[in-house]
Amino acid sequence: MRIVIQRVTEASVTVEGTIISNIGTGLLVLVGIEEVDTKQDIEWLSGKLVNLRIFEDEQGVMNKSVLDIEGEVLIVSQFTLHASTKKGNRPSYIKAAKPDFAIPMYEDFVAQVSRDLNKKVQTGKFGADMKVALLNDGPVTICIDSQNKK
Repeated sequence: MRIVIQRVTEASVTVEGTIISNIGTGLLVLVGIEEVDTKQDIEWLSGKLVNLRIFEDEQGVMNKSVLDIEGEVLIVSQFTLHASTKKGNRPSYIKAAKPDFAIPMYEDFVAQVSRDLNKKVQTGKFGADMKVALLNDGPVTICIDSQNKK
């Protein structure tokens, strides 16, 4: 699994002109799933995500997690995170998992983050044409890949 984490002051997802999810201060998380991903990847990434210390403490140092600040999380599926641009100019998405595997993994990831965060997590709509709006705070953007845990 590959995630892109953005620290935000607000974020939302719109589908067909209707806002389906929105959050205030917290994290917007884009997630891409591969066929090699497992439940262990979900647990590891969720733990990293909720405990990542990228929010400022009283001294202005990034020393608090989304859990510490009781922030919100919005998770959006994005298969294009696994784009390969090795050949030519048209990306290949061969590494991205097919929906029959990706949808349950995505739902399990959302459920795990919700458990680890101790609150409901907002989501996009898997497979939909989504318009994602955000106000990145910092900006702070971090990429984590469970297949590269170094």
